[in-house]
Amino acid sequence: MQRTAPHSTPAKHRVAGWLCGLLVAPLLCLGLAAPVQADDSDVISSWGISPFGNLKYPAGFAHLDYVNPDAPKGGEISEWAPGGFDSLNPYTTKGRAAALSSIFFESLLTGVADETSAQYCLVCKTIQYPPDRSWVIFTLRPEAKFSDGSPLTADDVAFSFNLLLTKGLPDFRAVLGQEVQSAEVLAPDKIKFTFKPGYPTRDLPAAVGQLPIFSKAFYETNHRDFEASSLVPLLGSGPYVLDHMNVGQSIVYKRNPDYWGQNLPINIGRNNFDTIRIEYYADYNAAFEGFKGGTYTFRNEASSIKWATGYTFPAVQSGAIKKVELPDGTIASGQSFIFNLRRPQFQDPRVRQAIGLMFNFDWSNAKLFYGIYARVNSFWENSSLAASGKPSEAELALLQPLAAELPPGVLTDDAVMAPTSGERQLDRANLRKASDLLDAAGWKVGTDGKRRNAKGEMLRVEFLDSNQDFDRVINPFVENLQALGVDALLTHVDDAQETIRERSYDFDVITAQFPMDYVPDSGLKQYFGSATADMSTFNKMGLKSPAVDALIEDVLAAKSQDDLTTAVHALDRVLRAERFWIPQWYRNKHTVAYYDIYDHPDPLPPYALGELDFWWYDATKAAALKASGVLR
Repeated sequence: MQRTAPHSTPAKHRVAGWLCGLLVAPLLCLGLAAPVQADDSDVISSWGISPFGNLKYPAGFAHLDYVNPDAPKGGEISEWAPGGFDSLNPYTTKGRAAALSSIFFESLLTGVADETSAQYCLVCKTIQYPPDRSWVIFTLRPEAKFSDGSPLTADDVAFSFNLLLTKGLPDFRAVLGQEVQSAEVLAPDKIKFTFKPGYPTRDLPAAVGQLPIFSKAFYETNHRDFEASSLVPLLGSGPYVLDHMNVGQSIVYKRNPDYWGQNLPINIGRNNFDTIRIEYYADYNAAFEGFKGGTYTFRNEASSIKWATGYTFPAVQSGAIKKVELPDGTIASGQSFIFNLRRPQFQDPRVRQAIGLMFNFDWSNAKLFYGIYARVNSFWENSSLAASGKPSEAELALLQPLAAELPPGVLTDDAVMAPTSGERQLDRANLRKASDLLDAAGWKVGTDGKRRNAKGEMLRVEFLDSNQDFDRVINPFVENLQALGVDALLTHVDDAQETIRERSYDFDVITAQFPMDYVPDSGLKQYFGSATADMSTFNKMGLKSPAVDALIEDVLAAKSQDDLTTAVHALDRVLRAERFWIPQWYRNKHTVAYYDIYDHPDPLPPYALGELDFWWYDATKAAALKASGVLR
C-alpha cells in the first residue's frame, strides 16, 4: 500500500509542506508566449514567471487548457483523513491542523497543472523584475478582496511576509531569512521584494510570490498569535471559507459566492463544488467501511490489497461507484523508511545498508501488493532528473571538489539502486551481505543470536507507525531483521503520538515522503540542509552533509535546464549514497474510486489529479443515486 495523502489540493504552494499544501510538481516550461520587456528599460514586465523558459499561456488567455470552462457549479465532494484535528492554523507545530486548512489563503502567484515550473499572476496583476532577478515588484489587482469583503492591499502582503519571517515554522524562517533582504510597500497596490546579494535569485521572485496572504486588520483586531493553535482560522481571500466543523471528526468548507477572483481566466472552470467535506477516521479499515456505506464519496485508494480485492461490494458491481485508474505524470513521492541519524546505532552507513538489505520489496510486491508497484530508487523517480549509471563528466566537475565529503563510490560507481531480492521472504544472499556488513561495523552475533557492539549494547531497531494496515509490510521486515540478529520490533502509536514523536525526533525508523520538484528550489534546504537538520519538520532523518549542502547551492544557481539536470543528478546520487532511507514503492497511476456523481476533463493534465480543483458535480447522476438509495 502507499501512504499517500487522503486528499489533494490543486495549486502548488511552494515546496514546502511548510505551507501545508500538496504539490503540483514543477518542470521546465517550454511554451510559446514570452514575457515582454518595457520599452524604457531592461525591466521585464509580465503576467507570470518561470525559471528558464517561456510561459505556455499568453497574456489575456481565456482559460487553462485542461479545464471545462462550462463546468457547472454546485454539489459536494467528500473525502477522508486519518486521526483527528484540533486546530485550523496550519502554520505552527502546535496542535494538529485540519486537512485543507490552508484553503482559505491565496498568494500573489499560482501554479497550473500542465506546466510544472511556471507561476501566473493570481492576486497580482503584473510582475516586474530585472534580468538578474535581484528584486521583484508585484502590482496587485484592484478587485482583490478578503472573504469578508475588505480590500487586499500591499500592506497585507508585507505584513504576511514579516509574520512568516518572524513567526513561521523555524526551518522556513531560516531559509526565508537567507533569501530576502527587504519587503517594501511602494503604493497600496505595489510591493517590492529585494533579495540578498550573493544568493541565487533564479527562483526567488516566484518563491515570495507563492507565500500565503493574511488580513493584517483581522489579525491585529482579534489579537491573534501566529504561533498558537486555534480553531478560528485567519482571514484569507480564497474561494472557500469555513462552513462548519465537528472538532476532530469532520470539517466542511463552502465556496464563497462573493469570491473576488471567480471570473479570472486562471480560475475559469475551477473551484466548482459548493462544499468540500472531510470526514476523519481512526484507521484505514474504518475509513474504507465509511466509503462503502456512503459516508463520503471520493477515495484515492492507497492500499494495494483493497484495490485488488476490496472493491467487490454491490455499489461497485452495479456501477454506482466507479473504480478507475488515471494517469499520473508526477515525480514519485519518495515514500520510504527513514533512519533517525541522531541515533548512535545508525551512525555507520554500513549498518543502514545492512538493514535496508533485509526489506524484500520484490517478495512484498508479489505477495502483498499484487504486483502493482515499482520500486523507488531515486528522489526524482519517474522523471529525467533521476541519476543513473556512473556520473557524467559534467557531474564529476561538481562532485570532485567535494571528494573528501562524499560517501564511498559516488565518484566511481553506478548510482545506488535499491537491492533486489528473491521469491522467498528471507533472501539468503542479502542476509549474507547484511551479516558481513554488520560484522565489519562491529556488531557481532552473540551466543543468544543477538548482535552487540564492543560495549555490549544490542543493535535495536524500532519501527514507529500508527497505521495498522502497514503491519503486513513491516512485520516481515522485522522478522527478516530478527533473523539477522537485530533486536527489531514494531511499535504502534496513535496518530497524535506519532506526530509528537516525529516532531521531537524520538524514533528509530518511520515512514516518510520526499516530494521533489522538477525545478527544485530552496525547499531542498528544509528537506536535506544541515542548517535546518535540528529544527526542520521535513529533514526528519537529521541529515548533515557538507557535500549535500554544496550541491543544493549548485542546484539553486543553475542557469539553464542542462545545468539544472546535471546538478540534480549529482545531488540525487549523493543523497542515495548516504543511505538514510530505505526506498519503498510508487505507481504512475492514480487509483481512485468515487460515487458516480462527478465528471472530469478528459484527458487530465499530466501533473494533477485535481478532483478538488477542476472536477465537477453532476446533479442528474446524484439525484438518480439518491433515488435508488445508494446515497443518502
